[in-house]
Amino acid sequence: MTRPKTVRPATRILLAGDHFVRNSLLAEALHQALGPTGTVPQLAELTLPWPLEPFGKVAEVDEASDVEDALIAALDGVEVCVTQMGPFTERVLAAAPDLRLIVVCRGGPVNVNAAAARARGVRVCFAPGRNAAATAEFTVGLILSALRRIPEAHRSLAADGRWDATHYTYENCGLELEDTPVGLIGYGAVGSRVARVLSAFGAEVEVYDPYVRGDVHGMRAASLEALLSRSRVLTLHARLTPESRHLIGARELATLPRGAVLVNAARGGLLDTDALCDALDSGQLRAAALDTYEQEPPPATSRLFRTPHLLMTPHVAGASRAVAQKAARIAAAEVARHVRDEPLAHAL
Repeated sequence: MTRPKTVRPATRILLAGDHFVRNSLLAEALHQALGPTGTVPQLAELTLPWPLEPFGKVAEVDEASDVEDALIAALDGVEVCVTQMGPFTERVLAAAPDLRLIVVCRGGPVNVNAAAARARGVRVCFAPGRNAAATAEFTVGLILSALRRIPEAHRSLAADGRWDATHYTYENCGLELEDTPVGLIGYGAVGSRVARVLSAFGAEVEVYDPYVRGDVHGMRAASLEALLSRSRVLTLHARLTPESRHLIGARELATLPRGAVLVNAARGGLLDTDALCDALDSGQLRAAALDTYEQEPPPATSRLFRTPHLLMTPHVAGASRAVAQKAARIAAAEVARHVRDEPLAHAL
């Protein structure tokens, strides 16, 4: 008869949450994932300052909170760390000899030096898809807001107290999605959801993603140039890699039909900021909506703040309570597998 697997005794776990994926959510998810059997691990907590303080590059890792010293102190004797923004640099890893598993509550563990972790026998897990629905919903909201100029209408009435009838003139009223050619660059977890929703609106959806095989919602573009030449609305969903940096620049923006609308809730580096501002200034773009930027936050001197017909939000497309809860549940399930000596589901 096979004996049931139980939690190994006295596993020390550090919950290095923040003000979005809170330690209380992680602790509750761990309690449910581990269940009533076995010995409850020892939990320690460290609260990181994100998003009240922006993430950035820390030593050799990206998109992390600058708290190396505090993290090193908290990792003393810790076997497992669950975090979203913890900077697992080579320095931090070298100072944590007991560490065996890092669980990152996000779609990609860019805040972890994966090579250094591997060299020290530290496994790295992540939480794929935890914010795909939220980001897709927000992207559609940006598209509708930019197309119908909703923020401008709100601002003229609520902020300025003006019943601005020019919003109803032919020259100034917005476009609608039905029968409008919409191009999507990238067809992953977010892009595929956006494509389905836009198809339901009656948009003419076209997808460019050379890395995805099989059927897509809408047409598949033979080339990026072909997609751009037909897209009255362009929305970006590609990953940021050295090859995709500034994927959309002056030449690509000029290929769009004049008066097109562009939306980027993926990564700011996909888009050449100066080229975007030039296209908005010249009228080549009718409007644009951004949730991500090449530099976050953008400097006060950025042209973005002086460019017309630009809707900006502070990288919040993936921020919903459901996302934080999903991330905590996915991470807790991985910790439970580790302490029960079961195969991990989302390991690098």
